[in-house]
Amino acid sequence: MRKISVFVCGLFLCVNAAHGQIVPKGNIFVGYSYTRANVFPGSGVVGFTSNQTGNLNGWEGSLEGKVFPFIGIVADFSGHYGSHEFTIGCEAIPTPPCAPQTANVHANLHTYLFGPRASVSVGRFTPFAEALFGAAHISESASSVGFSHSDTNFATAIGGGIDYKLIPAIALRVQGDWLQTRVLSNTQSNLRLSTGIVLRF
Repeated sequence: MRKISVFVCGLFLCVNAAHGQIVPKGNIFVGYSYTRANVFPGSGVVGFTSNQTGNLNGWEGSLEGKVFPFIGIVADFSGHYGSHEFTIGCEAIPTPPCAPQTANVHANLHTYLFGPRASVSVGRFTPFAEALFGAAHISESASSVGFSHSDTNFATAIGGGIDYKLIPAIALRVQGDWLQTRVLSNTQSNLRLSTGIVLRF
């Protein structure tokens, strides 16, 4: 009876340890994000005299769940916002009569990306690399001339970063991705930089 009890206890401990190994772990990241993109107003939109780049500031958030010790699946979302002054031609102004005029164009760029991430912990540091795929949505508007335009299309982000552990459950992240979007009939590749807090679970 004693041997059976020892065996059952040992089996329970082994199963419990194995269960602890396969239970998914992960992290949540929230922080500030910056990108520079030629989305003001974007090629394929009539009436604008130029297609220039502009600074976009915003946020990025991601959720990672571990499927293996060094591999996780990531859901990544971001929003970037900015404005730029442009000269708009008559083609983009719906109400005649018209003459080319200057307007402040506001742009919002949102991304919805998913994919794998590989990471390894070295002391307090956890470098990682990722390849994310999904969609990007852009909306542009200039209320002073009644202009608005939006588009949704395929997007990818290839890059990585590094986490620095502050305490066991909290880390500081610095991240950079090469973000490619295909909105407004134009393929754009720009660097997306983000930094913020990581909550580990």
